[in-house]
Parts: sequence; C-alpha cells; structure tokens
Amino acid sequence: MQPIYDESFEMRLQDVVVEPQEETYYPVKLVTRRGSTYGRYYPVENAEKAVIWVGGAGGGWDTPARGLYPRLCEDLRSEAIASLRIRYRYPTHFADSVLDVLTGLTYLRDEGIKYLALVGHSFGGAVVIQAATQSPHVYTVVALATQTGGANAVAELATRCSLLLLHGMVDQVLPPSCSQQVYQQALQPKHIILYPDANHGLDEVADEVYHVVRDWIIQHLNRSSVTLI
Repeated sequence: MQPIYDESFEMRLQDVVVEPQEETYYPVKLVTRRGSTYGRYYPVENAEKAVIWVGGAGGGWDTPARGLYPRLCEDLRSEAIASLRIRYRYPTHFADSVLDVLTGLTYLRDEGIKYLALVGHSFGGAVVIQAATQSPHVYTVVALATQTGGANAVAELATRCSLLLLHGMVDQVLPPSCSQQVYQQALQPKHIILYPDANHGLDEVADEVYHVVRDWIIQHLNRSSVTLI
C-alpha cells in the first residue's frame, strides 16, 4: 500500500511553540505547511520512550475509560515514559488525522525519543494503526474499540510492532466484530480482550483497561529498547 501522504508533504516542522504552565503538561503547537497541530506534552527528563494518544472522531481532547489518557500520561512518567496527546486539526478526516500523529512523532523524535507507542480510541484506533505502518520507530499499538475503516493496513505492521486490541461486547457505536476483524488481519505479536459488559467508551471497565494498557506499554517499550541495544 502506498503512503497516504503525497510526495509534496514534508514531515519537517516549521516551528514549535511550547508554553510552560503550572499544570503538569506543556501545550505544544506544531506548525507545518498544512496547518498547526496542537498537543499536550508530558515530558520526562532524558526519556527515550514515549506514547502518543489520540481520541475518536469527536475531536478535542477526547479520552475513553474515564480519563484514561491523562491518568496514564501522568503515571507513566514514573517509568521514564513521556507522553504526547494530540488534537486533530480536522476530526473525521482520516488522512489528515494520520498526519497529525506523524507530526507528533516527528516532534518526539526531535526531542530524543527512540521508542514509541501509539494509542487510539474508536476512529483513532485506525488512525494509529495506519500511522504505525509508516514509521519504523513505533514498537507497539493499542487500539481501543477501533473502527475497521482504515485499519486494514494492520497487516503491514512489521513483526517488531505488537498490537493490543480492547473492545466492549455491548458497544453500541462499533460492534466488537470490528476489533475481531482487525485481529484476524494482524500478524503476531498481537492480543485481543473483549469485555462482556462494556460499551464504546469502556467506562464500565475503566480500572481494568487502565492496568492492561499501562502494563502492555511498559512491557513492550521496555522489551523493544532492550532488544535493540
């Protein structure tokens, strides 16, 4: 499959604006020829590992599972893992949303990050799968209640990039068969968990999702960094 961006697209950032504040993240503005992508950066001094987090097609700072993203952005710092939350420029525009993630990835690489995980919910699940196929620096992907549209690229993930799929069995937005289909198309290493009583936002199993995602990211980013030393 050809990359979704054309040859005229340059991943080189034109400018980065970081504004320190009292909260624990830094608002980041990543300026490119295609507009500005906004992020919330949770830095860790001398970090070599980081996670990019994106929500669904609703845009904004969407997060599933009762605040899963900000909670893990904070907690993973103790494991020397930085985080960058991305807000889409054009929610529901798949190609542009993938470019938002790749722009964030470029920023983190410039910050010294070598090993990356991507996490996306719903529409964002397909976004991070597609983005991971286009970067050799992504070592694991977590797709939460993912859609199938755009996720067929999962078969192109190299064996260096693991995949975790979580989905609620009573999801009223996207049926669990979406994650099951993506799982069938993916190569190893991969893992899927279906929650019998959880809906699309996974709020009903928020604590369990927190621990599963946290442990998965730590395990797979640590394994990647040790393997490649």
